[in-house]
Amino acid sequence: MEQRGKRSSMKTQGEIESNICEAINHFEQEYMGRGPKDIRAHLLGDIVLVRLTGVLTAAEQHLVKSLSPDKGRDLLKQVRTHLIETARPVMEAMIERATGTKVLTLHHDISTVTGEEVILFTLAETPVFRETRKK
Repeated sequence: MEQRGKRSSMKTQGEIESNICEAINHFEQEYMGRGPKDIRAHLLGDIVLVRLTGVLTAAEQHLVKSLSPDKGRDLLKQVRTHLIETARPVMEAMIERATGTKVLTLHHDISTVTGEEVILFTLAETPVFRETRKK
């Protein structure tokens, strides 16, 4: 009976991915000043891939357009990378809470052309989750 109770309290893969989206969305609003238009998280074994679209603020879009393409892109990527690195402990803690697994590495990139951002977390192990029932 105890095993059944433990199993029912265990999250599904979809619930873990949803919790990751909520946490990253909250992070974006708190640290970047606004949330993305869309966010998706994918748990792939010991990797969490988060894809955000529509993340550039109006100021960032203007900055990219007002400078030469290379200079605007490089400056924006440099600022975003610095912000992510500064907030890295916060982000890692959010992912660890959502997955129940320690984060080993974080990788990040953003496109100034499409406004898409990707964040990849490598975990110490594949999170344990409850299988969903097939209908």
